Amino acid sequence: MCGIVGVLGSHEAAPILVEALKRLEYRGYDSAGIATVNDGVLDRRRAVGKLVNLSDLLVHEPLAGKSGIGHTRWATHGAPSVGNAHPHKAGPVAVVHNGIIENFRDLRAELAESGIGFETETDTETVALLAHHYMNQGLSARDAAEKTIARLEGAFALCFLFDGEEDLLYAARKGSPLAIGHGDGEMFVGSDAIALAPMTDKITYLEEGDRAIITRKGAEVFDAAGRRANRAIKTIQVDTARVEKAGHKHFMAKEIAEQPGVLGDAIGHYLSNDGLDVNFPADGLDFTAYDRITMVACGTAYLACLTSKYWFEQLAGIPVDVDVASEFRYREPPVPARTLAVFVSQSGETADTLAALRYTEGKADKIAAVVNVPESSIARESDIVFPIHAGIEIGVASTKAFTCQLTVLALMALKAAVAKDRLDAEGLAQHLVSLQNLPGLMNIALGLSGDIKDVAAKLAEARDVLFLGRGAMYPLALEGALKLKEISYIHAEGYASGELKHGPIALVDKHVPVIVMAPHDRLFDKTVSNMQEVLARGGKVVLITDAQGAKIASDGVWQTIVLPEVSDLMAPILYALPAQLLAYHTAVAKGTDVDQPRNLAKSVTVE
Repeated sequence: MCGIVGVLGSHEAAPILVEALKRLEYRGYDSAGIATVNDGVLDRRRAVGKLVNLSDLLVHEPLAGKSGIGHTRWATHGAPSVGNAHPHKAGPVAVVHNGIIENFRDLRAELAESGIGFETETDTETVALLAHHYMNQGLSARDAAEKTIARLEGAFALCFLFDGEEDLLYAARKGSPLAIGHGDGEMFVGSDAIALAPMTDKITYLEEGDRAIITRKGAEVFDAAGRRANRAIKTIQVDTARVEKAGHKHFMAKEIAEQPGVLGDAIGHYLSNDGLDVNFPADGLDFTAYDRITMVACGTAYLACLTSKYWFEQLAGIPVDVDVASEFRYREPPVPARTLAVFVSQSGETADTLAALRYTEGKADKIAAVVNVPESSIARESDIVFPIHAGIEIGVASTKAFTCQLTVLALMALKAAVAKDRLDAEGLAQHLVSLQNLPGLMNIALGLSGDIKDVAAKLAEARDVLFLGRGAMYPLALEGALKLKEISYIHAEGYASGELKHGPIALVDKHVPVIVMAPHDRLFDKTVSNMQEVLARGGKVVLITDAQGAKIASDGVWQTIVLPEVSDLMAPILYALPAQLLAYHTAVAKGTDVDQPRNLAKSVTVE
């Protein structure tokens, strides 16, 4: 969600800024712009839509200067338009902003009393106008920015550029992530390391409340209390190849195909050398110390938690509460003693999840993070971190991060079962063998892509689709529906199979496909009974099962997708792949923007 870049360089800034913004396209955006200072003069260019529109504009209206800021905007306040696009400018001040300024209306009213008018509908314009107002009162650029920041309420990452200041960027972070890149006589600012990777591998992550004065000589960082802060410079390794499509038509297709490999990486990271035990970080988790687990996440990560609830409760006998992060802290739930709190996020920067984590600080016995970015805010603020090793995920619709989240959560559940004396060494070894076989089974499932494409071509004609599943396949039904609607824009809903006749069956007719996730497990017969209720009402069933299930239940179904047999514990991970492929091929058939679906952002850094 929104992307920020800043450059104090030795070369023309405009092409560097645009290239860096391209690397942030995965976050989702609806407009883009850059501003530079050249011979002391601040100027900007902005465009609606894809970055190519900004690039075209810069061909006809070039922007010179070796100092600049850039932004990709995901609209919050005000519709996508050139006027609402960033950078926002007021007199000698230009600013780019991620987040939401919650008190901008009060600040607007105050500025209006001083005779200051507004040109946009955005909260960010208020920041630029306020800084300009303070500079008109005689404050320096730095002091005006500092005083402005002190007046803001809400969540923000901000970067200021000033007229007449070719060697100054002012950056601030509260709630939204921001990083500083260190080069050779050059300095950079970025929303994340991906944007900065071509320029530098030396990164300083700003912490909550930090402000930074940046020149080509380096950065001075101050904490929320105004004290000088020594933030570490870390060397990061960003595999730039992972940011390319590698011959695939879309990033989503590439990331679906990468799952056997990254899953193998995740498994290998946590298994002992002999493959018979699970190794956790050195500080570890003593599951005997916890009577309850609270899990909090958003979107697909929430559904990974919901899946793992079945594992923790059935394998380890530990009660698990799963909450949507945006509701958790406002519900103000009690957190009993001996509670482990687990927060799951691909980016590690999800605003609602981070806020929920801060609510549990001092309440839960221990806070664990399951994240894809070990240097993220959620990781840094947790007691223990479990990286999922999915690698960079560019597609907005999460695929490989989801299956890697499930894998790490499954390993945690197995470790908990052993600690609680509900699983012996032999039982653990059997589960771990199944897990190590999973990448091979995933390759087989990926081989069904052509057959799934044929099903998707027919599915693309539907207006509504239902997904059904029982047990741990119920969250998979929810995930399948989420994937389909977010990239194909077909209305889809997931239900527990047993809930069918408590309402959703009213929707069933010959025009509504029903996707049934049904491996031949102990719940198979129950699921098939519900499927028969759909068939009896003329419903079009797509059955996703294994060979044994297909042999028993394929009669009368519209389409059957046959997966290899898999253990009950690993089934949700394997069955995620046909759900992803169905959504992907349906979206391609409809011609929608697969990697950057409308209205969505990859990293949701505002509430």
